[in-house]
Formats: sequence, C-alpha cells, structure tokens
Amino acid sequence: MNVKDKVIEIIAEQAVLDIGDVTMAATLEDLGIDSLGLVESIFAIEEAFDITVPFNANDPSESGFDISSVASIVKAVEGLVSGA
Repeated sequence: MNVKDKVIEIIAEQAVLDIGDVTMAATLEDLGIDSLGLVESIFAIEEAFDITVPFNANDPSESGFDISSVASIVKAVEGLVSGA
C-alpha cells in the first residue's frame, strides 16, 4: 500500500467514512474531523509510517505540516517518509 492510500485509509477511519468518500481535495473540516480527530489521525499516521510529524496541535499554522487538505497531508507524509 502506498502513502496516499494509507493516509486516506487512516483519515477515512477517523471520519467514519468509506475510503471512496475521502477525496484529495477534501479538507478535514469537509470530512467532519474535529481537532481531537486530527490529533488521533496524526498519531495513527506516525505509527503507520514510523515517522514523527512536526505538528503543533495548539497552533497548526506554525507546525510546518500542512493540514489544509487531504492532498497536502499526503504530500507532507510522503516528504517525511522519504526523509526530505
């Protein structure tokens, strides 16, 4: 399973949605994921990929981890996985 598919699977699980309902253009807000769901998603992503996400739950805009859409999360995780 590639990074994109796994991230979508994790986000779908947190949003209690079918994988097919999670589009790359969707925002977490679109999917009904609140701040707690976001934190749980981040933990699940870290565990799934054995990475540390530079995420500041108190100020996401300062974290350097773009959570603006599913696509941006996938891109950020791909960067961490590749060591970029």
